Amino acid sequence: MAYTAIDDGTSFFHTQLYTGTGANQDVVNDAHSGNFKPDFLIIKNIGSGSYGPHLYDSMRGVSDKRYAFHIDQNYGDDQEQTSSGTVVQTFDTDGFRAGSSTNIYNILWINGLNNNYIAHQWKINGGTTSSLSNTGPDSVVQINTTMGVNILTYTGNGSNSNVKHGMGEIPDMLWVKRRNGGDSSWAVWHKDLVTPAANFLKLDATDAEASGVWDGVHPSDEKFFISGGSSYTNVSGSDYVAYIFKSKQGFSKFSKYTGNGHSEGLGPFVYTGFAPALVIIKRIDSTQDWIVHDYKLGTKASTGSSKGNKGNVNSAAYRLNNTSAIDDWGDIDMLSTGFIPRSDAASINASNGKYIYMAFAEHPLVTSTGIPTTAR
Repeated sequence: MAYTAIDDGTSFFHTQLYTGTGANQDVVNDAHSGNFKPDFLIIKNIGSGSYGPHLYDSMRGVSDKRYAFHIDQNYGDDQEQTSSGTVVQTFDTDGFRAGSSTNIYNILWINGLNNNYIAHQWKINGGTTSSLSNTGPDSVVQINTTMGVNILTYTGNGSNSNVKHGMGEIPDMLWVKRRNGGDSSWAVWHKDLVTPAANFLKLDATDAEASGVWDGVHPSDEKFFISGGSSYTNVSGSDYVAYIFKSKQGFSKFSKYTGNGHSEGLGPFVYTGFAPALVIIKRIDSTQDWIVHDYKLGTKASTGSSKGNKGNVNSAAYRLNNTSAIDDWGDIDMLSTGFIPRSDAASINASNGKYIYMAFAEHPLVTSTGIPTTAR
């Protein structure tokens, strides 16, 4: 069996840095020309502390209505439907189109003049969907089992139910968000929570893991549970979206580690089996932020100017649950086989602190043909 089915991580996950123009602009990826149309997109203004991450996907659409989520907020995409052009206009074969507005404030999230941005992009299957009938709510899914990512929508029925996800494997992580009918935080499940069947995290908050939402029912290889009447997952008549992830050798990993409180490269070595491009870390036993490290931020200051290349050190990060610009929220070393926290910051490496993470690869440790790869 081959070590990985994905030799080039950028064929499914790509990060693009760009500068806003204020006018409609096509953000063109610098990889896989003509063959990278994103289906799942997170954009962050990395130079300003006033604009949180925006999330888009091809399931909810960007054509007649443009559905944006503010990840750091608890309200739905019904509050972000607009035809004013201030959001992502299209998903293109080379990237996406960032919109414009006569109101300069409205576009600062994704395309403000001379503002600097990072766009994390996942290519799933071009918006192709299928429907799954169920005894509970039916679901519409967009799945790529090779890369282990699924976008799913359903409408709540208010009763204890299950939703089919179609992955054919037990997921490692779920993000669920209420879209309309009222405000509700993002509900996150991860297989390595202290009490994974029962507890959850809020993507838009610093909270430690707490009980609720899943009623102690672990996801299966076919379905995940939604508690009747829970505003997070199952209010009758409300629409929901779920982003579902499964670790794939050489491409992605969803796991945990325990901090040791050391700094300067003496933190715990976290093995992923690939050179990470993106690492998102959350402490689960205490109140802390969701910390986002991307290998393309390693040499970028909050203004977009050079921080100076420190080899494998990735010293610039932003917070997924916050509007803050990029800053030194806790250095990590990104290596050919994983990462090491270089800081004793409580957000990534407190002594005996419990952490979960999600990571996507720049490239695998070993290709499908058995060829080893090396660090940057």
